[in-house]
Amino acid sequence: MKITYTERKCNLRDNFKQRVEKKLSKFDKIFSDDAQAFVVATVDKSSQTVEITIRDRSMVYRAEKTMPEMNDAVDKCIDVLGRQLRKNKSKLEKRLRQGSLEELVAPEEEPVVEEEEYTIARTKTIPVKPITVDEAILQMNMVGHKFYMFTNAETNEVNVVYLRDDGRYGLLVPTTDD
Repeated sequence: MKITYTERKCNLRDNFKQRVEKKLSKFDKIFSDDAQAFVVATVDKSSQTVEITIRDRSMVYRAEKTMPEMNDAVDKCIDVLGRQLRKNKSKLEKRLRQGSLEELVAPEEEPVVEEEEYTIARTKTIPVKPITVDEAILQMNMVGHKFYMFTNAETNEVNVVYLRDDGRYGLLVPTTDD
C-alpha cells in the first residue's frame, strides 16, 4: 500500500509515519498492492486531527478523528476503518480473497449486525433543470439537507454538493478514472 502524507500546520516526525505504516500494514492482506492511503494531519490550537482515506479499485474507506494527541487520533481512525471493514465483511469477501478478513479483524465487544441486502427506505425524484453550483448550495440549505444532487449548468453533468464537517462545502464530480 502506498501512503501519501499531507501536513497542515505541522511537520510530521518519522516516528509518527512509522506508527501509521505499522497500523495500516494490518490491512495489507485485504487491499491490493495498488491501494493508496492518504493521511492528512492537521494541528489546531487545542486539538489534532488525523484523516485517513484508503482507495483500492473502486472502494473508498475514510476515517477522521480529532483528539488532543495525534497518536490517539491515528488509533481511533484505524479502529473506525476496521469497523467499516467488519460491517461490510460479507460483501467484501465476495470481492476479495475468501477468509482474509477473518485473520485481520478480531471479534469486537459489541455485536455487529450483518445485513445481506441494503434496503431503500424512500425514493425521491429531483428536478433535472441545470443550475449553477451556488444555486445548488442554496437549494441544499433551503431544504435542510447535508447534500444535494443536481445537473451542473456549466458541464451538463450530474454533480453533488455537500456540507463538510468543518462547515465548508464540497462538490462531487463524476469521473471514469480509477
